[in-house]
Amino acid sequence: MTGSEESPSFRLAYVPGVTPSKWVRIWNERLPDVPLTLSTVTAAEAPDVLRGRGADAGFVRLPIDRTDLSAIPLYTETTVVVVPKDHLVAAVEEVSAEELADEIVLHPLDDTLDWERPPGRPALERPATTEDAIELVAAGVGLLVVPQSLARLYHRKDLTYRTITGVPESRVALSWPEEEPTPDLVEEFIGIVRGRTVNSSRGRTPTPPQPKQKRSDKGGAQRKPAAGKAGGKSGKPGAKNPRGGSGATKGASKRGKPRRRP
Repeated sequence: MTGSEESPSFRLAYVPGVTPSKWVRIWNERLPDVPLTLSTVTAAEAPDVLRGRGADAGFVRLPIDRTDLSAIPLYTETTVVVVPKDHLVAAVEEVSAEELADEIVLHPLDDTLDWERPPGRPALERPATTEDAIELVAAGVGLLVVPQSLARLYHRKDLTYRTITGVPESRVALSWPEEEPTPDLVEEFIGIVRGRTVNSSRGRTPTPPQPKQKRSDKGGAQRKPAAGKAGGKSGKPGAKNPRGGSGATKGASKRGKPRRRP
């Protein structure tokens, strides 16, 4: 558990492009007494922030240095190319990396894609950030290949983006400092991200299943002998005898009137 015993809290870091609002909402519903604080970190800073205990957990972009960190991949993003709205690429729905061979493609220093070799021709200088690269695309300097969430984050009215094939994709993961055992609040957040219900979450005691009630006439239970079964054909108490009226035995039905004693 993080923080003091009297006032626990949970600190969550996330990289640009990730939207943690859904998971934060579920956290607030399940743990209203444990405040969750958010902090934005760059993709390059995120691993060191977690290792330095600047956050209890964080959403990162893979690959990262996994030294002293645990991580579970969550989803993979589509990669897009950002272009001016009047560019030829804007006229198609999808483009391949080979089709950008003659284009200047910007490669910012905070790029999160695991390139062997970026497509297109390199610019004279690498922009410091993705946000700076977006400004250069708007100025007509070149194009930019990024995860789709970053294209949406830095959206401009004079720019658009299209899916690009033949390039790496960005994988988003939840990461936290490697500890044994994992702190309860971290386990609780892992359960939320993985879609566990309240009862199945590791951070809470699940409600035990209720045993099914056994029926008395099953499972080899012995029945009590029914009254009247030994003398009559019917096994039900008070059943009518087809020849001798209600509940009368066969022998009794043949008797006449009782004799008078002399």
